[in-house]
Amino acid sequence: MQTHIFKLIVSFIIVLTFNSFQSANAQTDNDKFIVVLDAGHGGKDPGKHTKTGLNEKDIALKVVLGIGKILEKDNDIKVVYTRKTDVFVDLFKRGKIANDANADLFVSIHCNAHNSQASGSETYVLGLHRNKTNFDVAKAENEVIFLEDNHEENYSGYDPNSPESFIGLSLMQEEFLDQSIELASLIQKDFTNKLKRKNRGVKQAGFIVLHQTVMPSVLIETGFVTNSKEGKYLNSKKGQSELSKSISNAILTFKKKLDDNVGKLVVEETIVDTISTDDNTIKNTVFKIQIAASSKALEPKAYNFKGLKEVSREKSGKLYKYYYGYTSDYNKAQKLQIQAKNKGYKDAYIVAYKEGKQIKLSEALKTEDK
Repeated sequence: MQTHIFKLIVSFIIVLTFNSFQSANAQTDNDKFIVVLDAGHGGKDPGKHTKTGLNEKDIALKVVLGIGKILEKDNDIKVVYTRKTDVFVDLFKRGKIANDANADLFVSIHCNAHNSQASGSETYVLGLHRNKTNFDVAKAENEVIFLEDNHEENYSGYDPNSPESFIGLSLMQEEFLDQSIELASLIQKDFTNKLKRKNRGVKQAGFIVLHQTVMPSVLIETGFVTNSKEGKYLNSKKGQSELSKSISNAILTFKKKLDDNVGKLVVEETIVDTISTDDNTIKNTVFKIQIAASSKALEPKAYNFKGLKEVSREKSGKLYKYYYGYTSDYNKAQKLQIQAKNKGYKDAYIVAYKEGKQIKLSEALKTEDK
């Protein structure tokens, strides 16, 4: 009987330990770098294809699965797929998958095609078309919406054949543009330097699938299935493996650059007795303008904050708070608040710190009245 009770107690301890371990893992997952991998086309939509039997949907899926296999070896990364099999996924759903996952990156894999022997790789970020070629590439990828049910409702009358339809596409992604370009550049650099691929550059165009996301996002045209030599390479295990490894390397390099920046502030966080000699200077108190709060650890640089300089970042619980400016002069703080609002941060407000701790603004001003 005692042996039986002892076994029950041991079993109970094991269960508790296992549950605690699972709980710890779940908490760790929340802090992981989330990458959404999107294999273009699929199912009833073959994408670019040739008479010899090359299908963009198949090549894109194999490259994506290869990227995922590499990235999943990193314990700090969580990979989410928009599809892992040969199924059709609406464009707007692909973006929703990324947004719902609270992703840090969105990477969409495609293949190109042309009526000539054009070759090489190019990586796109969201933006207006700089020329007809970019428009044609985006148009070809976007026309898949006609295969979707209720596309008129889902895309509000959007017409892939009209350049005017792209005018507002880049606005939502504007704050992530620099990071998207950074990742795109790393991808093209790896393709060129390590795989000796023809570099067609980093370009901007109005891809709907990029427009649907709210994170740094790129669309990679890995090569031309219509080029006799390149098509064979894209369809080979060797080619797909090399492309997967190259893209993974670029993603890991991008992540490392972000990791190296965590915890660094542009403005030195120290309290000084007096910063200004104006009448509204308050001793031992600092004012800053809170402009944003997010679960994302954005680099506190001007290109991420609509040109505002002197941006600092602090972590509060699971959120990162972003502040503009640093002064002991309340008059100057009010001017900084106006500057932030003029840049588009309409809800920007003044926060006060005394001896390194945040206090109510009214308390800071009362201190001055004494």
